[in-house]
Formats: sequence, C-alpha cells, structure tokens
Amino acid sequence: MAGIGIPGVSDKYKTNDLVEGLMKVERIPLTREQDTLESYKTQQSAWRDVNQKMSSLRDSVKTLYSYDNPFNNKLASSTDEFAITADAGRDAAFDSFKIDVITPATCDRFLSKEIAKGEEVPEGTYTFKTGDKTISYKWRGGKIEDFITSLNKRGANTIKASLIGVNKGQKALLIESLKTGAENRLVFEDAALDYALDKEMVRKTASKSTTFGTRASDLASPSADSISQAEQEGMPELSAANVKASKTGLLVGPRGGGEIKIPAAVASNENSRVEFTIKARKTSDITTAINQGLDAPDIPGAGSITFGGVTVENKASETGIPAPEKPKEDLQEIRSNSVLYAVLEDGTESEIEVPAAAWEFDAKTGQGQEVRIGVDARKFPGIKALSIKNRNTGVELEVSAMTAFDAKKDLGYEAVHAISEAGDAVIKYEGITITRPQNDIDDVVPGVTLHVNEKTERTATISIKPDTESAKDALIQFVGKYNQTVAEMNILSQNKPEIIQELDYLTSDEKESYQKKLGLFFNDFSLSSAKGSMQRIITAQYKFSENAEITMLNQIGISTNATNYSGYNPGKMRGYLEIDEKKLDENLKNNLEDIKKIFGYDSDGDLIVDSGIGYLIDKQLTSYVQTGGILANKDSVLNRQIDSTQKKITKLERQLDDKEAELRAKYGQMEGALNSLEKQQEGITNFTKQNQRNNN
Repeated sequence: MAGIGIPGVSDKYKTNDLVEGLMKVERIPLTREQDTLESYKTQQSAWRDVNQKMSSLRDSVKTLYSYDNPFNNKLASSTDEFAITADAGRDAAFDSFKIDVITPATCDRFLSKEIAKGEEVPEGTYTFKTGDKTISYKWRGGKIEDFITSLNKRGANTIKASLIGVNKGQKALLIESLKTGAENRLVFEDAALDYALDKEMVRKTASKSTTFGTRASDLASPSADSISQAEQEGMPELSAANVKASKTGLLVGPRGGGEIKIPAAVASNENSRVEFTIKARKTSDITTAINQGLDAPDIPGAGSITFGGVTVENKASETGIPAPEKPKEDLQEIRSNSVLYAVLEDGTESEIEVPAAAWEFDAKTGQGQEVRIGVDARKFPGIKALSIKNRNTGVELEVSAMTAFDAKKDLGYEAVHAISEAGDAVIKYEGITITRPQNDIDDVVPGVTLHVNEKTERTATISIKPDTESAKDALIQFVGKYNQTVAEMNILSQNKPEIIQELDYLTSDEKESYQKKLGLFFNDFSLSSAKGSMQRIITAQYKFSENAEITMLNQIGISTNATNYSGYNPGKMRGYLEIDEKKLDENLKNNLEDIKKIFGYDSDGDLIVDSGIGYLIDKQLTSYVQTGGILANKDSVLNRQIDSTQKKITKLERQLDDKEAELRAKYGQMEGALNSLEKQQEGITNFTKQNQRNNN
C-alpha cells in the first residue's frame, strides 16, 4: 500500500526541491542588488577612512603654522633646580638671567605642647584668620581627633590641622596656614586663641611701635644715582628743599626727595616691619615754567618822586641773583613710578614697588588711590634708610608718618613652637631685590614663571632656550600622518598587492582588510589628484624672505629619498616621506625660525599666514574634508544609492516571498491531486485482485 503524502511536508514528489530551484533563479536580481549594496557600503567605509586620514593629517599640519605651533615652545633650565626652577611660556624671549633666592615664601605653622590621645577640646566659637580668609564656627566640644576633622572640613585650602608624633606615644597639634606670604599670617581669635594659649602654641607678648619720618630733621638729601645723572640737561636736581614735613608726614613736591633714616633699634631687628601710606596727586608741571624762563625773581618797581614838576626815579633794586637762562632745548615732562628705595648698609639702593593703583589718577581730581606700603627688614637685609625720589615733574606725593614694629609681636602674641613663620619670597633678579607673597612668581620676567623652592647657595642662572624636542616630535607626527594618508590613497587607487606588503607596520588583520579595498577607486581621479597636489606642495620652494637659507623641506632632512638610496626600489616611488634624523636635529638647532616659516608665513604683509607647506596642505585637504566638501559629496551620493538599493531589495524580497508562497501553493495542489490519483489506482488494483480470488 502506498504511503500517505502530505503536501509540503512529506515532500514525496520533491516539490520543495523544485520550488527552491525555481526560487534560486528568481533570487538572481535580489542577489545582484545585495552585492551592489555591499559594494556601496564598502566604498562608503573606504571614503570615510580616507576622510579620517586626511582630517588627521590636516590637524597635524595646522599645528605647524598656527599660533600654537611647536616652533614657539620654550624650555627653561636652572643651574640650581633644587632652589629655583622656571616654566617658559611661548612669549618668553630666548635669554639667560641671574637669580638669587634670599628666602622662599613661607606660611605660619604652629605646634602645640604634647597632647594626650583622645583629649577633649572645650566648646566655644573657634575663629582662625589667614590673609583675607576667615574660618569661624561653633564647636560643641569633643575629642581632639574630631575637632581636627571638623576644622579641616571647613578650612580646605586655607587652614589645616593634624596630630604630629613628637615622642614615643606622644603627639602634638599642628595648625598651619596654607597660604604663604607675610600678609597671610595665622591669627587666632575667640576660643581658638584661648585654646592656643592653653596648649602653649602661642604666648602673649607686649606690642611696641615706633613712629618717625614727620620732621624735617629726619630728612637727609637724596643720594645721586645713574638715573638722575642721565636726565635732561637743565632739569632741576632732586632736592630735600622740595619736601615739606608735618605731623602727619611728608609732602614731596615735583623733583623733591630725601633719605629718611630708620631708627637703629628698628634696623637691627630682622623681624622689623615699617608701614606707611603713599598717595600721588597730579600738579602743575614745572617744565612749563622752566621752558618759558618764568622762574626769575619777581622784584617790585623802585618807585619815583615828583616835586615842582620835576620827577626823580629811584635806582632799581639789586638782588645779586642772576635771571635763569632758558634751557637750550625745551625740557620734557618726566613720569616715573620708581619713587621708593631701601638704602642698604653698603650704600646701594633697592627699589620698593608702589602698587599700580597709586598711579591711576582720577580724571576730575587728579588724585591716585592711597596705598599702603610694607617694608620688612628680612626682605632687605642691612636696610638703614628709606629713600624718596620723586623724579616726576608734574606729580607730588603725600607720604604718611612711618610706623615700625616687631612683626612677630604686633598681634599681642607670638608662636612658642613655630615650625615656620609667614614670610614673603625674597629674590634678587639681576641684582634687583624683589618680594612676592608666593613662591610661584610670574610677573618678574615676561613670559616666565619662577618656582622658588629653597635658598640658593650661589647665584643660579635661568636659561630660556627653544624646545626643539617638541618641534621634532610634531614634524615626525606630520610625516607619519602624511605617509598614512598617501598609503591609503595608493591602496584605493592602484591594483598592486605589493603596495600592501610594503607597509611593514600593518598587522595581518589590517593587511587582510586592505586586500578587500585594493584598487577600489581605480577609475576615480580625485585621490590621484589630491596626492599629486600634496606632492607638489611638499617639494616646492618657499622663499619667505630675501635672506632665507631654508626654503625647502628636503633641506632639513625630510624628503621622499632622505636616506639617499641609489638603487631601484619601487616602494620609494610611492611618494612616502623619509627623515634624516641627524640632519633634522642639526637644522632644528640652527635654523628653527626658518623651519617655522616654510610651514607658514605671511607673503603679502597683512599679518595673516597665506603660504607655506602647512598652510597649503591644510587648504588642500579642507576642500576634501570640510562640510559639503569632496568627500562629503561622495558620502552623500553613496547614501542615496544605498537608500535606493535598500528599497529595491525590500521590494524584491516581498515579491520573492509572494512568488515562493504561490509556487508552494501550486505544487501543494499538484501533490494533492497526485496523491488522490494514487489512491484511486490503489482502489482499482485491490478491486481487481478481490474479483480474481472470488472467481477462483
């Protein structure tokens, strides 16, 4: 008996194979579109890789001619890096200068007597000050460890507390200001002062001050100096006669000056500090009167008498003072902010800076701001007097009475166990004494930040030199990016497997990936055009000035044959750049400015870079990688083609599904009909056999 066949399941008549064979033919258009889609995606991926390589090269060349180019980088070195170092900015000049560190800036660090572990800190309002910062809070009382945690939480970047092991099993409380400088002294107030006194962190002292500089007898004539001697012929000398003394201080007129002797007791105390205020005010410029010869004595007329119609004239008075001569050339106004000096024991003078606010004159009143001057004896070792030299011809100075005191005792208490005390950094720059409240000093040498660490044993020399290493690294990076871009172009535009094999830096996976893209854009001339343009830029001459010595890239050791290989090597014909490192190092050392110029310079005097290797390659690549550029357009075209192909694929897949369903339905019906016929045949056969048995 024949088996039962279920259409589409038992596949008795191989209808599935028949349908699949028919569908394979039907799928040919779909397969073709899928292959096309894959090709479009491969092309799109390849163009995006080119975009990435070109963009990376463009970024590299931009750094070679932009404001941040590495040829402007500077390196600072110190002959005593333990004591002082420096960082050079791009604006720093190539130079060397001498620095002596008298003392680095320090902060107050006060230690208490021994404190037992877990000791209680009494409740109260604890107030700490350092400079313009105040930390004040209410403490409910508790263990010393909790008090330290609470203070550190509130005093971040201002005040710090910690327990220091001083003896075996014994600790002491250390409270320190985190700000350096004499103006940032650590001040205890309220319960903090009581606790500091109790723990012998500080002790009470008697504060005493001395006032001087209010009497004419305190003033001596100013000493001559090279600045005064070099001034204009006919300019009045600096004179104490132009200084008026009063109970409140001194009024120093134009061309006035003098030395104020510091009391011996004050000068001999290294902790002495002298404070006073100074105020500048504009006044009539004396050069106007001198130039007009109006400084002659004003003598009244001798008079006359008339009697009987006869007039007798008196003889003119004689003063014996000759009339001043007008200067041969008109005197020019003098404007100088250098008016205060510390006079040292050896007779030398060191300038004391006057804050800029003093010279910011009000437009209506002509007055500058009153500023406070503080002079510490430790900043000017051997100071014996203060010198005022008002070289200005149209400015007068009001100098207040001077107050001197012991800087350690002015708070009414002093440290008992001071690990360090607040003080300014004191350095000598080319012999000029300079003080700053911090150890990082960036306003002495233009473009250079000094980092003061310790006192120098001997004069340190800071040298500013070009950073040739960063320039070299940038050039090496440029060559690498350039070669990667050229390699990408070669692989995509040529159908030569050896191009991939020549690239030793590729991994096996990368080589396999590139094999799939080899010659992908063989007929596309945009890549060969870009490569040709870059090669012309690389090999061109850039004569940025008549005296330029370096005008081509190959002169500094970068070219397509920097190693001077004389044999035949197909790889050297691909356009890759090579570096002669020895030649490059030599040129970076001797011709750094020329190298900078060949990568970017101003050719027409408008102060804008418009030529050079870096500029031209950047311009060339920008046309490819910018929004709306060549590569963006290619990507856009491929996107449209991909979208169109995907729509075709979707339509074909739907048609194929319908076709397959139709075929399976038809062949299912056919199989059912065949099964029915088979059953009928089987029935006839059985009937025949039965009749034969009955007849027998």
